[in-house]
Amino acid sequence: MSLRWVLNIFLILQLFDHFPKTLITQAESLPLSPPCHPADKAAFLGFKAKITEDTTGVLSTWVGSDCCGGEWEGVSCDSGSGRVTGLVLQGPSRDSELYMKGTLSSSLGGLRFLEVLVISGMKHISGKIPESVSNLTRLLQIVLEDNSITGTIPSSLGRLGLVRTLLLDGNRLQGSIPSGLGDLKGLVQLNLGRNNLTGSIPASLRSLQGLESLDLSHNHISGLIPNFVGQFRNLTYMDLSYNQLSGSIPASLCSLLSLTYLSLSNNQLTGRIPDQISGLRSLTSLSLGNNRLVGPIPGSIAKLQKLWYLNVSRNEISNPLPGALVNGIPSLLSIDLSYNNLSLGTVPGWIRGRELSALHLAGCKVGGVLPNFVKPGSLTSLDLSDNHFTHGLIELLIRMPNLQVLRLANNQLKYDVSALALPEQLSSIDLSGNQLFGSISSILDNHTSSFLEEINVSKNNITGALPEFGETLNLKVLRIGCNNISGRIPSSISNLVELRVLDINHNTVTGIIPPSLGQLVKLQWLDLSSNGLTGNIPDSLLEISNLLHGSFRVNRLCGRIPQGRPFNLFPVAAYAHNKCLCDKPLPPCRVNGQTQTEPVLC
Repeated sequence: MSLRWVLNIFLILQLFDHFPKTLITQAESLPLSPPCHPADKAAFLGFKAKITEDTTGVLSTWVGSDCCGGEWEGVSCDSGSGRVTGLVLQGPSRDSELYMKGTLSSSLGGLRFLEVLVISGMKHISGKIPESVSNLTRLLQIVLEDNSITGTIPSSLGRLGLVRTLLLDGNRLQGSIPSGLGDLKGLVQLNLGRNNLTGSIPASLRSLQGLESLDLSHNHISGLIPNFVGQFRNLTYMDLSYNQLSGSIPASLCSLLSLTYLSLSNNQLTGRIPDQISGLRSLTSLSLGNNRLVGPIPGSIAKLQKLWYLNVSRNEISNPLPGALVNGIPSLLSIDLSYNNLSLGTVPGWIRGRELSALHLAGCKVGGVLPNFVKPGSLTSLDLSDNHFTHGLIELLIRMPNLQVLRLANNQLKYDVSALALPEQLSSIDLSGNQLFGSISSILDNHTSSFLEEINVSKNNITGALPEFGETLNLKVLRIGCNNISGRIPSSISNLVELRVLDINHNTVTGIIPPSLGQLVKLQWLDLSSNGLTGNIPDSLLEISNLLHGSFRVNRLCGRIPQGRPFNLFPVAAYAHNKCLCDKPLPPCRVNGQTQTEPVLC
């Protein structure tokens, strides 16, 4: 018995002795992934050579002999053939400061097995799209968005019959949309937006019957919206906004049963909103703003059961609003009827009774007491500018604790500013062009919410001095011009480090321009005109290198204008009617000992 046990132990030990060797032998017999093909590596090195600067650090990983070994960032290969099938170089975000600078090399055409080509968000890659890209006949996706690519779209891209995604948006492409793109019959997504394209929408695009997303926005495309768009039965997204399209909205468009997003805003469209609009039964967002549409809104629009966003602002829409809206469009959350030919008198009850998140009725000829909404807590954006409201401001601010944007410019509201309690989440308020009075200190003190970024109380009767600005303020826009504000500009203005716009024109502010103003390096707009400021313009303002507009006219300023961009390039009018400013763009200063104070008079 003991002998059998010893024998079993011996056999087990023998098995363990051979087991690892067996594994090693099997592992050595497995086929290894082939290395990067020399032609693919040469194509990559050609691309890399044309990139003169890379702050993303991606191309620094392109070292070594094997581009398919997993070390080359953005490169993917087929494990069987070792040929490159994907190149994905994608910037982290539009707001990121990372970029690549250079041009697209024609060597990309050597990646003959490439299926996915993504070079997006690199900001400073310029030059033309190489014609050699049309040799990549296996491509399924071409994504070259958010760069600085110029030239025209190569018509030869139409030879890439397998392409399903073509995204060229956010570049500087010119010329017309090539008719050759109509040969991409398998195309599902086409985005040519945010370029400088001209001409009309080519008839050849009618062949793109499988299209699900079409974006041609922010170009200079003209002509009519073609009737054949109604044949894109799979289309869910269409954006043709910010172009120069004319004519009427084709009724055929209203047969797109799957369409969820439609924007035709900022064109030159005429005629009426078609009654057939009710056919867009899947629509959730409809933007027709800033065109030349006429007539009333059709009652059939009330049948759009899923619509939550409606914008028909800045047209010539007229009364009456359809009665069907009282119970129609149950999903509606945001409505903009601003600046049409509507005369509403009061805010309609069907609007006041809804649980809206945004309501814009600017210039709709409504007035009296500001409306009392049944569910005010849902509103985050309210624009009732350019109307005739006289009362109800304090009550409105109390009832809307979640309000983030409030625009009541150019009404007839007469209130003491110090009596206003701003909602905690308010980020932007425009009360310009009313009859407000009192001091603004109470809305710009240490208790002011850090959410508040924009204040416009210009063109009122506000008095008192500018307050001290605390470090907790997060203002980006401060417009207090055309009031009766006095006192000095406090040195604590430097605490407004996020400020982009500072406008205090046409007040009675005195004293010097504090040198600390130069610490507001994000300023793009500075207007100190028509006050009683004395002293010089401090050289510290040269630190504000991104300033696009500056005005110091009609003060009592004296001395040398800061000699550097942009101050020496502003027009003469920016410094006119002061005491004795000199040097560019004004005449040179007169030397008086070591002090240069007065201009040399011709």
